[in-house]
Amino acid sequence: MFKFGNPYFLYVLLIIPVLVILFLLSKYLKRKSLKRFGDASLICILMPDVSVARPAVKFFFVLFALASVIFALARPQFGSKLEKVRREGIEIIIALDVSNSMLADDIKPNRLEASKRAISKLIEKLKNDKIGLIIFAGDAYVQLPVTTDFGAAKMFLSTINTNYIAKQGTAIGSAIKLAKESFSQEKNKSRALIIISDGENHEDDAMAAAQEASKENIVIHTIGMGLPQGAPIPVSERITSDYKKDNEGNVVITKLNDVALQQIATTANGIYVRASNSTSGLDKVFDEINKMNKELIESKAYSDYDDRFQYLSALALILLLLDFIILERKNRILNKINLFKSSVFDTFQKNNKS
Repeated sequence: MFKFGNPYFLYVLLIIPVLVILFLLSKYLKRKSLKRFGDASLICILMPDVSVARPAVKFFFVLFALASVIFALARPQFGSKLEKVRREGIEIIIALDVSNSMLADDIKPNRLEASKRAISKLIEKLKNDKIGLIIFAGDAYVQLPVTTDFGAAKMFLSTINTNYIAKQGTAIGSAIKLAKESFSQEKNKSRALIIISDGENHEDDAMAAAQEASKENIVIHTIGMGLPQGAPIPVSERITSDYKKDNEGNVVITKLNDVALQQIATTANGIYVRASNSTSGLDKVFDEINKMNKELIESKAYSDYDDRFQYLSALALILLLLDFIILERKNRILNKINLFKSSVFDTFQKNNKS
């Protein structure tokens, strides 16, 4: 397992492209200045010890040395020991509706985006718990298995959109069944399922699935995303000015189905919260989850991390040493070696005579 002990130092790497641009600019200005004194080929003959390539080589040695120092300061570390970590927490799975109706903007900026932002804030509050993500529309799929890696959860969450599932609908029952299978199968574990949906057009038996989940001590909380008056459904996330229409050409209005979500929550000993533009409802759900009994949760994690910045520091020293050894001017001894038995100056004279 690899990580950086001080990752904020990596932002200093942004200075490297700036230095490259400044170096190229200085080379350009230098060439422009030399042209004022005469022909470039003649100037090269008059300054035989001046090297064009060596300053560039020295610059890149310094540049790579700087990058090595920055990475060394960020403290690259490798996990050397995988251990089982025990802590008290709760297993939480969030089932997020990604059907097209979640693009309605009665909850700003739209139902899906508001849900994702609320989930992200919830993840930031978790400490010793496990979290998993399920997405559903006409079908349900596991987006992220139950894990203690909250960073991965936020990463997977950020990629979710309505294009993930082609089959449209709101199969809440399928999402509940999939969540039941995704929880750890150990008994006496505190498990909570949070369903975030507009509750509209659910085609499977969600109530039966909720009853089965309740028998296995899975608490289901539901959050209704949307307002009772409803809103039109944009054609896509990018095209928000054009709306879906029915066969008669009328704009389709999607409305929140309070009743279905309330019944699911009541059946599985949870609560129902209606979201609004001022609150997502996840704070109330989180308070309910905190009241649940915390159980021992086992997870595997790398406990011992060894620093590896020494290698980068050594590389930086070697590069700086090479920069110190290499001179900007050509080596006079090597310059006397003439493999082609004619000097550049002779070639220049012949060209002028011809």
